[in-house]
Amino acid sequence: MSNDEKPAWFCLRAKPKSEHIAASHLKNNLGLEVFAPQIRFKRLTRRGAVWVTEPLFPSYLFAKYRFHEFSHPVHFSPGIKGVVHFGGKWPTVPEEAIEELRQIYGQETVHVIDQLPQAGDCVEIAGGAFHGLKAVVTRVLPARERVAVLLDFLGRETMLEAGWHQVVKKK
Repeated sequence: MSNDEKPAWFCLRAKPKSEHIAASHLKNNLGLEVFAPQIRFKRLTRRGAVWVTEPLFPSYLFAKYRFHEFSHPVHFSPGIKGVVHFGGKWPTVPEEAIEELRQIYGQETVHVIDQLPQAGDCVEIAGGAFHGLKAVVTRVLPARERVAVLLDFLGRETMLEAGWHQVVKKK
């Protein structure tokens, strides 16, 4: 082990739904710099639209460390399945790639995807009698936190007002 080895970014594979456990352990117990971005967005459920938080890269996170010094403790950390490798090679992630991701998603661990509907957006109704129907936003009514939508119901175009929380933008 050389003392002059510079820390580098490595891609780590986490156990399913354990990215946050792995990141916390690596930061708090090993003192490593970790990047495990998460996104927060609205998802349509049977109960209506709900906010969910998920990893940007499910089952993966990035950690910066000296490979020879920390490979064993990292590999056997809670929530970690292993370091991404190809045969006997453990590739590093360029510092520029991590910085670019941080510029896009910010330094915060959770990036909120703003899904406020705009006129012309295709949306899906979440909850109520029209649950699951697709519509087009015709007007945004910010003072009332509502939108006017046009939907095809029983073969007729029908105008409807719904709260922002009752519609989910479709991609």
